[in-house]
Amino acid sequence: MNLIRLITSNCADLYRNREILFELARRDFRARYLGSYMGVLWAFINPAVYVAILWFVFQLGFKARQTDNFPFILWLIPGIVAWFFISDSIMGATHSILDYSFLVKRVVFRVSVLPIVKILAALYVHLFFLILLFVVFFVHGYVFSIYWVQVLYYLFASLALMLGISWVTSSVMIFFRDFGQIVSMALQFGFWLTPVFWSVRSMPPKYLFLLKLNPLYYIIDGYRNSFVYKIWFWETPLLTLYYWLFTAMVLVTGLKLFRKMRPHFADML
Repeated sequence: MNLIRLITSNCADLYRNREILFELARRDFRARYLGSYMGVLWAFINPAVYVAILWFVFQLGFKARQTDNFPFILWLIPGIVAWFFISDSIMGATHSILDYSFLVKRVVFRVSVLPIVKILAALYVHLFFLILLFVVFFVHGYVFSIYWVQVLYYLFASLALMLGISWVTSSVMIFFRDFGQIVSMALQFGFWLTPVFWSVRSMPPKYLFLLKLNPLYYIIDGYRNSFVYKIWFWETPLLTLYYWLFTAMVLVTGLKLFRKMRPHFADML
């Protein structure tokens, strides 16, 4: 019952603070590009240029062959799009309390929403990435598929996991400032341990079980299931159950840790 009250209370707080939450996210998004001539346009130019570079390098330069009987560039981009959102959300949320230290020290404010601000700011760019992903598939002659809608489910699943992780990393960051570098290195290792640039279908079955223990595998493979393999999430029930049990554990642990450390934030800042 205490756990249910904790989750219910936090959800109610998020709903009450929704206007402040979205306004801070918009301000954070604009602040990233403050002072540049093109402003927030850079947030959309960068992903477009990156996708164009990937297409040029792998499709024209290396003349990459098909992966799992699918054009390599189209197989690659869904995983890249998902990973960029994950890494950007985690890194931004890890530094969120430090970035908004003036709110923590001087204002009566629901500090637990600050990591969410960074996640929402990353979400703005991610939504453009998704639109760009649709455009790339259309350009290559693929018509709309009902499976593409499933990406919204995997987006929600990634938001839930990122929220739990962000409560852990942002609270630890206050007491151990080097933790941000550790998170950055962990994401670099995670990039290569997660099947972003390589296909899991090429791995020996005996190692596949260990790979699936990585919750980010579920998200990356889920994006590809939506665009490439045409597999619904309920067709992998055990993996889906494992992911949500793991995510629930991370959410509860993160929320409890954040609330326990919250009274000491102002002193450490």
